Amino acid sequence: MNMNTPAIKSAVVLCTGEVMHKRLRPAKNAFRYGVFFIRVPVRDIKDINRMSTPKLFSVNRFNALSFHERDHGDASQPLAQWIDALLKSEGISDADGEIWLQCFPRVFGYVFNPVSFWFCHRQNGELRAVVCEVRNTFGEKHLYLLENGGKLVNGEELQARKIFHVSPFCKVEGNYRFCFMKAQQDLRGQAAQHSLIKHLARIDYEDAEGPLLLTSVSGREQVMSNMQIVRVMLRYPFMTLGVVLRIHVQALRLWIKRVPFFSKPIPPTEELSR
Repeated sequence: MNMNTPAIKSAVVLCTGEVMHKRLRPAKNAFRYGVFFIRVPVRDIKDINRMSTPKLFSVNRFNALSFHERDHGDASQPLAQWIDALLKSEGISDADGEIWLQCFPRVFGYVFNPVSFWFCHRQNGELRAVVCEVRNTFGEKHLYLLENGGKLVNGEELQARKIFHVSPFCKVEGNYRFCFMKAQQDLRGQAAQHSLIKHLARIDYEDAEGPLLLTSVSGREQVMSNMQIVRVMLRYPFMTLGVVLRIHVQALRLWIKRVPFFSKPIPPTEELSR
């Protein structure tokens, strides 16, 4: 499927899938677990609550599942205004189509997003840029801008230099390799009017010695309904508090395996890098 074609316009998309993480050295460590996440049409945020949205989901209001603008970008202004200004400050003025923000939602008011992805499209649906909003457990965040000067194609590899502290078991050096893919599988029979849209975001990290970490988050779009919300909350009962708990559990495992520990450096002065 051409990843430059927007998925579902003017409605929040619910996705179910998994997170994968694999460390290659000096001690091997790997895990994967099920998650659910949402994809939010940023330019239509103000209209979402007025649409036929499930009662268990809301925007900027407390609910079983919710999305709050202040959890992303600059809390002092609307998200669409913020991301447009950010892109234009970096010389990108043609990302004037829909912008899909992929992130974990709040579950009963709580959320932690290690990384959120802003997929910035042109009006013709082509993917122009991706902004990765990375956060650590110290309350700090950094933005990585990924673009090639033109249209981003499905599965294209993009790189950024690592300058932001995320884990005490990795130095702040080296590079990230990003890859974003979208695939569509048409269904037959009674479900022929629907399709399965799958999303994959892969982030691999390498230092001077070569590949060190392989990570990905993937998911398949689901119909956003009250019943589906109940199902995913029962299936993944530790979202999103479990995200933080798993971070600390995996850190303990690395410490037990005697993986070298690096103290937290001073955060970068720049908000965004490439």
